[in-house]
Amino acid sequence: MPDRHHPTHLQDAHGGPAPAPKPDEPGRERLRRALVRPSRRQAVVAVLLAVLGFAFVVQVRDTQANDTYSGLRESELIQVLDGLTGTAERARREVDRLESRRDELRDESQARAAALDEAEQRVRTLNIIAGLVPVSGPGLRVTITESTSRVAVGSLLDTVQELRTAGAESMEFNDSIRMGASSSFENAVGGIELDDQLLEPPYVLDVIGDPHILETALTFSTGPVETLQEDGATVTIEELEQVEITSVRDAPRPEYAELGTGQ
Repeated sequence: MPDRHHPTHLQDAHGGPAPAPKPDEPGRERLRRALVRPSRRQAVVAVLLAVLGFAFVVQVRDTQANDTYSGLRESELIQVLDGLTGTAERARREVDRLESRRDELRDESQARAAALDEAEQRVRTLNIIAGLVPVSGPGLRVTITESTSRVAVGSLLDTVQELRTAGAESMEFNDSIRMGASSSFENAVGGIELDDQLLEPPYVLDVIGDPHILETALTFSTGPVETLQEDGATVTIEELEQVEITSVRDAPRPEYAELGTGQ
């Protein structure tokens, strides 16, 4: 039996003395090492704790939001409802006002566009009537050839006037001289002078308008064609689907007239 007064010595597997256990490390040192170099298990635990904390905060905020009106009395809830109703009513009135203003602006824009279109159309019409722009359209080509004698100035003028009365919108002589409201004829050596420019026979008159009506205006009994034939001229009339009038007149500048007030 071993002696109870002598301590028994521990032996290792080979019968030698076992190493003595190391004293415990201080707790502060272990905590520092865990924070500096955490193990995988510690990292997983930290992540789980963070997720749980975030979920808790969100739940608390949702609960607070849902409980915003839970503690109010009935009178206070009625005041809140009245306030919301008043806000909605003001918003509705503002929407109505904005929609009304939008409709007004739309109507003004449409009216302005219509007025602009009408003004542009009037400008185009006046430019055509004044002979300031080239034009094309259906009409006639009237060729007046002198044979036995000269064509009288009055006969040409009657021809032009009858065509205007019949709705001629544009006329041109000899592919070079555009007729205007103030055009005038005069006798000249070698032909007829139109707006200070010499016209030599044959006189070729291009006219834009309704071909049938224009021809009727020339060929009725005692009309312009008969008068020209009495002057000894030969008259031929061609109906054309497209008459091209390229000559233009210079726009006259008014010497005395001015725009009225407000124009």
